[in-house]
Amino acid sequence: MTDQHKHCPICGTPMPMNEKFCSPKCEQIYNVNQNKVKKTRRILYVAFTAFILVWIYYMMIR
Repeated sequence: MTDQHKHCPICGTPMPMNEKFCSPKCEQIYNVNQNKVKKTRRILYVAFTAFILVWIYYMMIR
């Protein structure tokens, strides 16, 4: 039997249960990916809001 462990969410390497990542490199990769997701989500929200505002503007003109 093996000791209880979990796998790194980035590279899949086995690691102790109390760790989030197997190395600082994997943690950095995770943080970079999360920042990209946040930036993309922000852009999507801004674009959606702009679309709604333009739609409301054109509906009010008529």
